[in-house]
Amino acid sequence: MSRRKLSMTLLVLMIPAAVAVLALQAPRAAGPGDGYQALLKLFADFREFQRPPLRSGVPDYSPEAMAAQRKRLPEFEKRLAAIDAHGWPAAQRVDYEIVRAEMNGLQFDHRVLRPWSRVPTFYTALQVSGPDVPAREGPEVFGALCLSDFPFPLDAPKKAAFRDKLAAVPELLDRARSNLTERTREFWTLGIRQKTEESADLADLGRRLAGPYPDLVPLAEKARAAVDDFRGWLERTRPAEPVPAGVGVAEFDWYQKNVHLVPYTWAEQVELVQRELERSVAFLGLERQRNRKLPPLLPPATAEELGRRLKANVAYFMDFLRTEEIFTVPGYMRLNDVAGPLMPPDKRDFFTQVDYRDNLPLLCHSLHWLEKQREARNTHPIRGGPLLYNIWDSRAEGMATAFEEMMLQAGLFDRNPRARELVYILLAFRCARAMADLRLHSREFTLEQAVEYAVKVTPGGWVLPDGPTIWGDMSIYLPQPGYGTSYVVGKNQVERLLADEKARKGEAFRLKDFLDDFFSRGLIPQSLIRWEMTGLDDEMKRLGR
Repeated sequence: MSRRKLSMTLLVLMIPAAVAVLALQAPRAAGPGDGYQALLKLFADFREFQRPPLRSGVPDYSPEAMAAQRKRLPEFEKRLAAIDAHGWPAAQRVDYEIVRAEMNGLQFDHRVLRPWSRVPTFYTALQVSGPDVPAREGPEVFGALCLSDFPFPLDAPKKAAFRDKLAAVPELLDRARSNLTERTREFWTLGIRQKTEESADLADLGRRLAGPYPDLVPLAEKARAAVDDFRGWLERTRPAEPVPAGVGVAEFDWYQKNVHLVPYTWAEQVELVQRELERSVAFLGLERQRNRKLPPLLPPATAEELGRRLKANVAYFMDFLRTEEIFTVPGYMRLNDVAGPLMPPDKRDFFTQVDYRDNLPLLCHSLHWLEKQREARNTHPIRGGPLLYNIWDSRAEGMATAFEEMMLQAGLFDRNPRARELVYILLAFRCARAMADLRLHSREFTLEQAVEYAVKVTPGGWVLPDGPTIWGDMSIYLPQPGYGTSYVVGKNQVERLLADEKARKGEAFRLKDFLDDFFSRGLIPQSLIRWEMTGLDDEMKRLGR
């Protein structure tokens, strides 16, 4: 979902609990000759190496620092190549592929993406809320200030860390000017929009700090001044020539194959997305025919009504998961059921329009938040934390998207059939965004054309052309090739695995068993999960493994 998603209605109460869960445990201890311990050591060393060096508390993305990192990367690649994974259990071979994918991701960053020298939005000054997925969508400066990491009141260590991050903003943006040497109109346009939003967020932060922490207000004001100054610099230096910023089809294919481990080329993804778009629009028409005699879905008239709807639907949704045996729901799993203020009609962007008509479809997508609670208890040495470079996108976004239609088929919306229409509108929007992603990186669409396409193709007219949803999405997809497609392509991969398992188990197939097994593998690429769960290696062969 967009960075400007419905954070007030879908945030999760992250309640710690020492409860046994379906989490990946550390794999068996490797024998001295099998090399798995060497892989774990290499993984830890690479993760440390991948982080940028700090200079005066600010991450160093200078040309010199990045050149030094790129020069040393082959050392780690050689160490990985020296580890012979043949004969390892499937789960350990999957871990090997994860480490290789992360190294390929860093290689691609240096060779093609170079966010530190091309992408102004990389230099994030402030994030108001945390992501619903394992890590921030798209490339972002290491250690960015995120307010959700600092819930008030702040204890002394938290306040010190908060102060340091806030104080670092002017220096970070000052260095960004020197680092951003590859100027592209489209990335500069996105940067200007981001800094406009950050300035407003910092102004709001200053007001919030005035009561409990007046000593931090000057730092917020300095950070805002630095953001405004940086935005002005972007406006003055934005190139006039609209040179496409996409990576091109050949590089898109390399990235999907070698980093995200998606076994479909750009051309195959175009075909898949177009077919899903057509299906979603067709099924929307069929649903509306079926429901034509039912009253339309209407937004709530008051904030109180919005609150009652959300509370009732969260309770119903969680109860449905348990009683219909969809997957194991441990006692610690919670979804927030407290709604935010009712937005005025002219401010309601796409996801608000959906949510105000019925919460349930987006509660299905909030599977993300339930997964974050499960993954917080994952102790696996490689899969126990977010994979770098959004390598988890086909799994996280694909599964959350697939889950909406899975729950439609499971009967979640039977008590209010018109909500089924929203599922297909959501899918159509994700197809529109996926196609925009694909056409941006093939350099067929400009940034403005990508936005126009998504607004036009999405049913309902609910996407605000200048709203934060579609522009926030583009600010993710342009610097992170394939993120927009991961919703639809990942959904297809989930459904393929579901079919594989149904064919394999026949009448013994149970959805709960399937999903529990699926979730236990962690947030890793779908191709690796399918290989590990079924032993089918056709996708891995397509990936050259």
